[in-house]
Amino acid sequence: MLMPKRVLVLMVLAALVVAGVALPASARSLEEILKAGEIRVGVNPTLPPLALINEKNELDGFDVETATLIAKKLGVKLVLERVGSPDRIPSVVADKIDFVMGAMTRTAERAKVIDFTVPVHTEQFGVLTMEKKPFKVLADLNKESVTMIQVRGTTPIPYIEKNLPKAKVLQLDNYPDVIKALADGRGDAMLDVVDFVGKYMNQYKNVKWRVIETGNPGDVYYCALGVSKGNYALREWLNVAIYDLHRDGSIDQAWLKWFGRPMLHKVKWSDWF
Repeated sequence: MLMPKRVLVLMVLAALVVAGVALPASARSLEEILKAGEIRVGVNPTLPPLALINEKNELDGFDVETATLIAKKLGVKLVLERVGSPDRIPSVVADKIDFVMGAMTRTAERAKVIDFTVPVHTEQFGVLTMEKKPFKVLADLNKESVTMIQVRGTTPIPYIEKNLPKAKVLQLDNYPDVIKALADGRGDAMLDVVDFVGKYMNQYKNVKWRVIETGNPGDVYYCALGVSKGNYALREWLNVAIYDLHRDGSIDQAWLKWFGRPMLHKVKWSDWF
């Protein structure tokens, strides 16, 4: 997921200092990974269903399933490492992991610090509402009669203040509460990354949901694997592996399994990366 550009580099540098890392470590090459017989992958269990802790107290989820397919394709053992949003990039830079997952949105700021593969999945920033509501485009929500229900402290709130200044905003503490409030009729819509609330939407079988795109192509974000800067052999192999997983439908199947709905904006694999 995205974080403010102005804090990214400072966060990475600060985390490296705390970790006692003066300079970027020398990342393991593809050859060294093959020789070791294992690949170390960072996943973030605080972002379900990308990653989560299952009933067996094991890491699971879309990212884990995708990493498992990649390790199998490479012919090595998968070693999963838990990372959080603040330390996932420093973990790559410090060579604690070979690549990182966890909604690694490609941004120019992050690309100064790490390299990215081709996209694994997208994040669709849009409006979640119900079929019975009259809204057709984003501008239809800019009315005093409209109540947006949002998670407190998230980035969509200033977006709404800028683009939908007339709408009221009801702030709740988490996504399950937001979806329940919408289903109960306490508001009209939510503006956020809609993909990640699919499992909560599915709990309300009597509600016919509808997603409205913002009309801005920039509101679709592409998430890839993050690898150490300049580790080209590993990055290019991962590109081929991801291409294969898109082409044979493995990523779409895993997404549907864990998110309960197809990816809103599907990654279009192509002959050229």
